[in-house]
Amino acid sequence: MTEILYYHLTEKTLEAVLPGLVEKSLGRGWQVVIQAGSQERIESLDALLWTFRDESFLPHGSTRDGSETDQPVWLTTDDDTPNGAQIRFLVDGAELGDPTGFERVVYMFDGHNNAEVEAARKRWKRDKESGCDLTYWKQNASGGWEKMA
Repeated sequence: MTEILYYHLTEKTLEAVLPGLVEKSLGRGWQVVIQAGSQERIESLDALLWTFRDESFLPHGSTRDGSETDQPVWLTTDDDTPNGAQIRFLVDGAELGDPTGFERVVYMFDGHNNAEVEAARKRWKRDKESGCDLTYWKQNASGGWEKMA
């Protein structure tokens, strides 16, 4: 069964935490999909993954790059998974229809954005009612993650 995780960002931004989570996923040997709510966000994530650290980058691509099946990290606004990813990160209110086929689905939402918090609550309720295995993580004061539910 697919694990669905909710990551509530309260102390650090998406840009500060997403690259590390992607790096850990790749370290597990997983392919990754990052689904965003807009093409503008895809563009900013594209730049971020190339430059988030001076000494390294995270290899990735999107539809404009081609070679979809060869990309370790796929950036998209759709629910496509051409690289056979085991984990999917959803940001900026992106929605996924069917989570089956993934080891994990991770919804990341900004705790300072009321619309994102409300949307996450609705998704949580929907996923809970459908019998999914859910976990809720919230950032502590130092930006680390604490399992809340």
